[in-house]
Amino acid sequence: MKIPDYYEFLQISPNADPDTIHRVYRFLAVRFHPDNPKTGNAENFFLLKQAYDVLSRPERRAEYDATRKNEAHKPVPLSTSIDFMDSISGELNRRLVVLALLYIQRRTNPYQPELTLFEVEQRMGFPRDYLEFTAWYLRNKGYITRADNSDFTLTAEGADFVESNRANIPVLNKLLTGGTEPASTDEVAASKALNASPIPIIVPASGVAIEDIGVSRNDKE
Repeated sequence: MKIPDYYEFLQISPNADPDTIHRVYRFLAVRFHPDNPKTGNAENFFLLKQAYDVLSRPERRAEYDATRKNEAHKPVPLSTSIDFMDSISGELNRRLVVLALLYIQRRTNPYQPELTLFEVEQRMGFPRDYLEFTAWYLRNKGYITRADNSDFTLTAEGADFVESNRANIPVLNKLLTGGTEPASTDEVAASKALNASPIPIIVPASGVAIEDIGVSRNDKE
């Protein structure tokens, strides 16, 4: 659960001194108090009390600031913008995301190319129980390896697949360029065509024709 941003609620700087916090609290307490017939707001008054209880105490404020900072740097789970649940289409997206995450990890951290199952689960925002089939498929295709400690690593075959097919698969290309949403109407249409494919074999060998990964001949034209 995301913590409330007390600084934004109070409209003060995270570096505000105790006197400023106290002054703003007293001003807003009068405004939001339920007994105020014009601007009273019980919900905001309760949140105001919470904010003051935290920010007026140095130890609690320090703990809150650390948690707030960590949340600000936490990446948004990919499940918020990519469908992992829709039967075959969802499974396709799971495979593509795992490959993209491992490709990025290997390129940016060549001496530590592994990702743990927990890290993959957290980045995707998707339960690990549903990733077992995905891992089994990619491992048996030779695109990833999985150590006894559940760490995943991309293979050379996996890198070849990612680099050979990124131009044909909008979701994969967007993941590799730092985004998760198709960037144009054409990409949205191509992504829908791909996800609508009933073909169960969705990660072909490198260099396969576009229609073999779920995009029709019409989409090529």
